[in-house]
Amino acid sequence: MFANNIPEIQRTNLANTVLLLKSLGVKNLLEFDFMDPPPQANMLNSMYQLWVLGALDNVGNLTAAGRKMSEFPMEPSMAKMLIVSVEYKCSSEMLTIVSMLSVPSVFYRPKERMEEADAAREKFNVPESDHLTLLNVFNQWKSHGHRDDWSMRHFLHPKLLRKAREVRQQLEDIMKFQKMDIISAGTDFDVIRKAICAGYFHQAARVKGIGEFVNIRTGLPTHLHPTSALYGLGYTPTYVLYHELILTSKEYMTQVTAVDAYWLVSTSKSSKKTHWSNIHLC
Repeated sequence: MFANNIPEIQRTNLANTVLLLKSLGVKNLLEFDFMDPPPQANMLNSMYQLWVLGALDNVGNLTAAGRKMSEFPMEPSMAKMLIVSVEYKCSSEMLTIVSMLSVPSVFYRPKERMEEADAAREKFNVPESDHLTLLNVFNQWKSHGHRDDWSMRHFLHPKLLRKAREVRQQLEDIMKFQKMDIISAGTDFDVIRKAICAGYFHQAARVKGIGEFVNIRTGLPTHLHPTSALYGLGYTPTYVLYHELILTSKEYMTQVTAVDAYWLVSTSKSSKKTHWSNIHLC
């Protein structure tokens, strides 16, 4: 059976669905009457992810943090980043990053102009972070008046940038309704990377070779995607976080940010969930 014939709920991450059902008061999700029941392993994995993020307690009940995360129509890890960004005083930048992650890639690469497109993309790169690269793209677009001609000239999809702006406004409205402060970190990129770490510390990898990493939690090999801003750094960071994995000829990490080992340890300790036996601080 082809993947697109399988009901979506049976083949996707269910963390957002689980969070929604928990917020509606559903206690035992394994016995919930789904029209197309997902595999139990998928359900348990999603519950584990929510537990790691602090959205569920040790007996599977929704926490205060989980209820706050459920107010945002997105995957829980991104909601966690937004919530924590207020504490780190970088919520304005995080709003933009989350919005850019919520739409398909804004970069386009026509076959007849691939080298030009690659050169244009490299100009937006922020060393050590694809997330900060997305922030830079949006801010540059904004500083040029959100113009379509500027976007096209820099091999960016204007329609997708406008969609990201719409998503950002919707999320900003939710944050204001929740009385969450919108604060800018200015050029302090480290606090932004720390806030990203709070949402994705469970998706971390440690360097194994040039462009090759090992997933800290699973021990499986994974690689930097050639389009990543980290790919041409000249050196390979020891620890990175990724937004998601894609499988082609290899398993690649997309939207990657280099992080400090201390950030991973302190974030995991604050969640009191994950054991980082594979992290070496010295």
